[in-house]
Amino acid sequence: MDLTYPPEADVFREKVRAFLAANLPAGWKGIGALAPEEADEFRKEWRNTLYENGYLAVNWPKEYGGAGLTPLESVVMAEEFARAGAPTGGANDGFGIAMLGNTLLRVGTEEQKRHYLPRILSGEDLWCQGYSEPAAGSDLGNLGCRAVLDGDEWVINGQKIWTSAGHLANHIFVLARTAPDEVKHRGITFLLVDMRQPGVEVRPIKMMGGDSEFNEVFFTDARCPKGNVVGEVNGGWMVAMTLLGNERGAGAAVTGISFRNELDKLMALAKERGVTSDPVMRDRLAKAHTKVELMRFAGYRALTSFLQGRQPGPDASIGKLFWSEYHREVTELAVDILGADAMTPTADGPMNVFGADVVGTPNSSGNWTGVFYNARAGTIYAGTSQVQKGIVGEQILGLPKEPRADAGPWNQIPGHG
Repeated sequence: MDLTYPPEADVFREKVRAFLAANLPAGWKGIGALAPEEADEFRKEWRNTLYENGYLAVNWPKEYGGAGLTPLESVVMAEEFARAGAPTGGANDGFGIAMLGNTLLRVGTEEQKRHYLPRILSGEDLWCQGYSEPAAGSDLGNLGCRAVLDGDEWVINGQKIWTSAGHLANHIFVLARTAPDEVKHRGITFLLVDMRQPGVEVRPIKMMGGDSEFNEVFFTDARCPKGNVVGEVNGGWMVAMTLLGNERGAGAAVTGISFRNELDKLMALAKERGVTSDPVMRDRLAKAHTKVELMRFAGYRALTSFLQGRQPGPDASIGKLFWSEYHREVTELAVDILGADAMTPTADGPMNVFGADVVGTPNSSGNWTGVFYNARAGTIYAGTSQVQKGIVGEQILGLPKEPRADAGPWNQIPGHG
């Protein structure tokens, strides 16, 4: 296997390194080294710097405001940003650029692309995801939020839950049931909804730690234009799976770098705590090293597919399942290395809520216990581990589908009549 990059990639890599050296603050150690307030301010300023220099949405065509980089160039850039501990976007860009924007590029109308993509890049439109409901989490096809066409507008009624950053967004992409007489996956439509209207209520969910990152969103005769359907009416399931593929597969080529940075810090903690002579601890650390290396090689495979123009498919579930279960295991190891100190953690916490911790965060009990808590969420958001296993088994391995008792029309399922 040839894992070397072509010469043109090395040339571009030097360009990216020069940009980082010229624009990151002197003495930069990674965003994790900043205090929370400083990090928030840095993200805002850094996003503007990326936007002004064409380093946002780098794989989007230039006609829509992107940088028009080749797939290889975009991966090289992501690698260098990951090593430097520098964000590749702002706090909302995971929803706006990576999820919705990439989905619009694939299945949106030309009018939708022209209208929404520049507004996502400028930061004028801030998006959140309206998927999960109280009775439709892992079983997303069970959703009951309804939309009825009234002239040139869709009228939406229902509820969404676990809406990350919904209290900070001004737009939401919503899966709504538009054909209750259809089999449940076939009667769903993907809608783009402005939240700045009567009939949209956001209620933050207070978490045990005091934060309110998640929200409930209620729709009471909320409206969106008829033209705000992405894909086909009643064909929203395909659009939803396209978007989830972007979410689950995003950054696969650099996942190994992020987790390597985190594991190196854990190795340092293990040495500091004097546990590396313990054969059990050494075995667990070796297992973690092996899994990070597997992620690195899986990243090369993802890069190969990316360079060949393949879009994320069900194989993205393999990566999501692997890294989330690994992260649960390795953070359990971190807590075991900390021992009793994990029960009285220091005040500082992790900078990143999703995935590996960011470069520069302190190697402390407070940070590691926070990452430990967040790692459990990684096996749930973007589809639980059980859901990923079902996708891998049925769509990749060709195993028989599990028997279903709710395969008929949605309105004949108990509780939805």
